[in-house]
Amino acid sequence: MERYVASARVSDSSQSPPPSATIPFSRDPDFVNRGDILDQIDQRCSEPAARVALVGLGGVGKSQLAIEFAHRTAARHPDTWVFWVHAGTQARVDEGFRAIADAAELPGRNDSKANIPQLVYGWLGNERNGKWVMVLDSADDRDVFFDAGSNPERPDYLPQSPNGSLLVTTRDKDLASKLNTIEIGPMAQSDALLLLEKKLGSLSDTDMAVDLVRALDLVPLAISQAAAYIQRMSPRSSPKKYLDEFRESERNRRKLLQYDGGDLRRDGGASNAILTTWQISFDHIRSKRPSAANLLSLMSFFDRQGIPGWVLNPSRIAQDGMQAIGLDDAADVESDDSSQSTDSDSDDASFEDDAAMLRDYCLITADETEDKFEMHGLVQLSTRRWLEMFGQEETFRQQYIERMAASFPTGQFENWAMCRTLFAHARVASDYRPSENTVESWAILLHNGGWYAWSQGRYEDAQQMLGKARKRRLGKDDVATLSSTSLLALVFRDRGLWKEAEKLFVQTSKAKLGADHPDTLTSMANLASTFWNQGRWDEAEKLFVQMSKAKLGADHPDTLKSMGNLAFTQGRHEDALALMQDCVETRQRVLGPEHPDTLSSLATVSEWYHGARRRVGDRLDMRSWLSHAQSQTHTRPTGSTRLDRPWRESCIWDGRLERARDLAEKLEVQVMETRKAKLGADHPDALTSMANLAFTWNSQGRHEDALALMQDCVEARQRVLGPEHPDTLSCLATVSEWSS
Repeated sequence: MERYVASARVSDSSQSPPPSATIPFSRDPDFVNRGDILDQIDQRCSEPAARVALVGLGGVGKSQLAIEFAHRTAARHPDTWVFWVHAGTQARVDEGFRAIADAAELPGRNDSKANIPQLVYGWLGNERNGKWVMVLDSADDRDVFFDAGSNPERPDYLPQSPNGSLLVTTRDKDLASKLNTIEIGPMAQSDALLLLEKKLGSLSDTDMAVDLVRALDLVPLAISQAAAYIQRMSPRSSPKKYLDEFRESERNRRKLLQYDGGDLRRDGGASNAILTTWQISFDHIRSKRPSAANLLSLMSFFDRQGIPGWVLNPSRIAQDGMQAIGLDDAADVESDDSSQSTDSDSDDASFEDDAAMLRDYCLITADETEDKFEMHGLVQLSTRRWLEMFGQEETFRQQYIERMAASFPTGQFENWAMCRTLFAHARVASDYRPSENTVESWAILLHNGGWYAWSQGRYEDAQQMLGKARKRRLGKDDVATLSSTSLLALVFRDRGLWKEAEKLFVQTSKAKLGADHPDTLTSMANLASTFWNQGRWDEAEKLFVQMSKAKLGADHPDTLKSMGNLAFTQGRHEDALALMQDCVETRQRVLGPEHPDTLSSLATVSEWYHGARRRVGDRLDMRSWLSHAQSQTHTRPTGSTRLDRPWRESCIWDGRLERARDLAEKLEVQVMETRKAKLGADHPDALTSMANLAFTWNSQGRHEDALALMQDCVEARQRVLGPEHPDTLSCLATVSEWSS
């Protein structure tokens, strides 16, 4: 050590060259100043003994910001040394420090036994040698800096001196944890558009350009790479053609993002292809912590947002995921003993360490309030391509499908909260081709996902998922196949495709499951509802009541509903409304007042009112609306929500029509608002309630309000159901009638 300090002292007395810059890259004429990032770098690096780190995912522009900062510093402060050191490996660092020694003409640098990094370190620490700024670029391997055990003579490559400042670019947050950190993410959309414009010239279609930069996740390297490809292939390529090709398939995306167009402002050892750039990080993670690489691999198959930690964590999926999933294996899960609990704790700790490493490399982000993660879509694509290179893509795809199938519950009301959390990931699974080993799990996942989508009125998603599940199961005359077929038929029915629905319902009703099997009864009921929608009311109700009475019991809510439907079609409106009253009361007690089936029964009363009032006039108005309102407005001592029949009859004959209408409106609004809150404003059931409320207002003489609300309903149904759906056409006809 004394030898190198002496050498530094000799340099004080000798004539040193004037300060200079050793920046290996020219200034970028296409550089985009991203907000105040450069100002932040300049301000933090101006502080004495500053050590600043730019941390972010590969390709987000850390090095480009450092290049621009270095050139600006050299131009504004000619009395300051500006050094550039590539820090990817120890050899590159040694090479960079040799360049500094040569630039400063340090005595002793040509001695074959000289420790150049130590010599430079000593010179930098001497304030009499002037001010300096050093950029350590691509410092991604902490072993280069902190693993001194392998080379005890190696100095700390992160110098600190009152007369100098250090700027580090790294993908590793942990490496930069003791530095003044500035996190660099993807560009703002406006900056990304400006970069694309600088690369390609004027953009004629701004909307398309926005779609392109967003498809590239606003990552500067990916945008520059796309621009280089477009220029290289011109005139046979253009931004629009590139975007169309990019969107067409994952195969195309992989091909386009592997294009290496070359960039004079990137280190010669660095790829200009974004996929290759990230795969360097993947390789490093796998070498340091294979379990973290496995976690990244699994996450690459999920939707990029809201990835649930409990599905990823093998110690927690058995605890949290095996519920209401319709899998026979779930019943075999036993409670953990003390040793299993210890293993679970260990797995939890390992999982958190894996996730922390991925966060440190800026490959994922964690939600601060929920157990969820996010990734850039291009990072996922790059990971899958990396797995393909090593023959591991199918392995992790299978693992993803199995995890999701074991976690996604059935589409029943009580499971909606969990379904909502997992649905985006189930929808992604529908685009994957399962292996023979996972085809059944894949079909279960798509079945449950399609079930939930149908319950939410997302008919397009439901049809796609259920159609694929049924196709892979086709030929199997079992409960699972018939269940998917029945659900698909329900989707057809609710989309107004009644002939297609009837075909599938007939098919499932003839299945060899036995007359008493629940799925046989369900198929008969659904076939009856399809007859009803086609105006074949007698066939529908006779089938429904026959099936319900025989198999469900005379007091079952579905039986009451069926008998009410039959009575209504036969003109026995008082009996129909009384039966539906019993159905509503039972469903409120068993399912709860906000359950979709309860709301559906309440809405049915309203629909009957509108259908029947034209036939029998105001006397029926009173009966219908009192039946409609009773469960919410009058409570008997027993706790029942039903009006006593004598009181109801007296109200009818007393002619309290206005009160009945007021009560009806109150209930209609309640049903609509509850459906909006629980199902969403665009759910088909919420739109049905909107239409019913419009009818109510029209019957009260509020014609302008009714017309405006019905017009809103038309617009919503056109958007959600399509312009040719029967419900949309019905609303249009009503608007036309009321307008005239």
